Amino acid sequence: MVDNETIYDICHINLDIESPTYTNLNRLLSKIVSSITASIRLDGALNVDLTQFQTNLVPYPHIHFPLSTYAPVISAEKAYHEQLSVVELTSVCFEPANKMVKCDPCHGKYMAYCLLYHGDMVPKDVNAAIATIKTKYII
Repeated sequence: MVDNETIYDICHINLDIESPTYTNLNRLLSKIVSSITASIRLDGALNVDLTQFQTNLVPYPHIHFPLSTYAPVISAEKAYHEQLSVVELTSVCFEPANKMVKCDPCHGKYMAYCLLYHGDMVPKDVNAAIATIKTKYII
């Protein structure tokens, strides 16, 4: 699920674009879709396709409403100066400002989460980040 107003706000606030155009919105959306579908297009030991996400995470067809979050969404200038740890990157995923739909996740029920990491990360760091998130009661 994606909300146009939310994508516009993310481009304006996070990417420091004064007046986002459809090109800016489409680039952000294409980046999100590309990241989600990378496991379909690229080879890897841990790859799964989207139907497996939907079936294995929430096996009840009437409650399948995937909510996407993409992080980090930062401007090019900030990207050169900021280095996020795996814990910081993971906690940013649970902030409402990074969700692709304007909603308050605290008012809903979530049966499952699926975090997709790209880049040079090891499972030990990812597991430690998730454990940290759980202890802070963010989720």
